[in-house]
Amino acid sequence: MAKKTPLNVAKRNSLRTHRHFFTLNNEENKALNRFLAKYKISNKSKFIRETLMIAVIKKFEQDHPTLFD
Repeated sequence: MAKKTPLNVAKRNSLRTHRHFFTLNNEENKALNRFLAKYKISNKSKFIRETLMIAVIKKFEQDHPTLFD
């Protein structure tokens, strides 16, 4: 029987090495925590990162140069 080789784990290019910090006031924090609880979101960091990047990508798509305005 041939020996099974372990899967090679390739280095991911998407390793998160850059940190960004932001602060919320009390009302913003309460709203965020309420949203996370209501929709049973367990990973706050992932939610904020995905929500932010969706907004950034949508804005890039809206602002891309066009031939005719």
